[in-house]
Amino acid sequence: MPNFSINHVAISVKDVDISINFYQSVFSLKEIKNTASTSKTRWLVFDDGRQLHLIPRPEEEIKVNKAVHLALSTANVPSFVNHLEQLKIPYSDWKNTPSKNYIRKDGILQFYFQDPDGYWIEVNNDVR
Repeated sequence: MPNFSINHVAISVKDVDISINFYQSVFSLKEIKNTASTSKTRWLVFDDGRQLHLIPRPEEEIKVNKAVHLALSTANVPSFVNHLEQLKIPYSDWKNTPSKNYIRKDGILQFYFQDPDGYWIEVNNDVR
C-alpha cells in the first residue's frame, strides 16, 4: 500500500476576496498561483507547503457543522488567542462556551472559531 499525505483542503466560499483576507490576516498564509486552471479559485499555502483552496460559489448554500472542521496546531496557543482577540474574532470550546478553551482527555488544549462562511476551525497545541 502506498503512503499518503495531505496535499490540500478545498472549501466553497461566498466571497473569495473576503475569505482570502480572513485566512491571510488570521494565519498569515501566503497566496500562491492557481496552477490548475484559470478559474477564480484562489490558493493559499501554509509554511509546510500544504494548501488551502478557496473556490468561489456565491450562489451555493454553504452548510456547516462543528463536527466537520479544519484543525491546525501551534505551540503558542496563548499568543494566537491574543491575535484572535485583537482581530475581534470570537472563539469557544466544543460546547460553545464563549472565550473558553478546552483540555481534552489526552491533554491537548483546543478551541474553535468560524471563518466568514461559517466553517469551523479548531486550533490546538498538538504539535508533533
